[in-house]
Amino acid sequence: MADTPNTNGADPAAAGAQPQQNEAPSLNALAQFTRDFSFENPNAPQSLAPQQQQPQISIQVNVNAKKLGETDYEVELKLEGSAKNDANTLFAFDLAFCGIFRVKNIPQDQVHPVIMIECPRLLFPFARQIVADAVRNGGFPPLYIDPIDFVALYRQRVAEAQKAQGESNAQPGGQTPPPSGNA
Repeated sequence: MADTPNTNGADPAAAGAQPQQNEAPSLNALAQFTRDFSFENPNAPQSLAPQQQQPQISIQVNVNAKKLGETDYEVELKLEGSAKNDANTLFAFDLAFCGIFRVKNIPQDQVHPVIMIECPRLLFPFARQIVADAVRNGGFPPLYIDPIDFVALYRQRVAEAQKAQGESNAQPGGQTPPPSGNA
């Protein structure tokens, strides 16, 4: 009986083979965390009384990214919002929720869209829940932020950057601004 190497069920011919160069593209979330969070209820307890009209809710969304290594990126999803009734602020919040992502085998021209669209899309449900819980804990019904179209947000940012670049190039001595999100 011949000795065969233990390959744990793997194909023996592949046991000593090197990893293939054409591996599938991958995006992995390595970590996620709250960098900064603030919730304000400046007019409590008066703001907790039943309101005669629906509050005006405003929400701002921003995505930033920075490269940490050859394949790793930190992506920050920033949500800022408030609810007002007339001139009174009922509540306000500010959340910076981040993730560390590893991007492998994605064509270089597609890395920026993946970082600025797919990564915040993965972070959003967690950030949404943090906001909803904080608003509820502040004495209000939970605020469930509607899903965000990160593709449209990305396209808007790219268009703004291109417009700003065109304006700065039209001025003497104008400098080209860096694209938003350092990815």
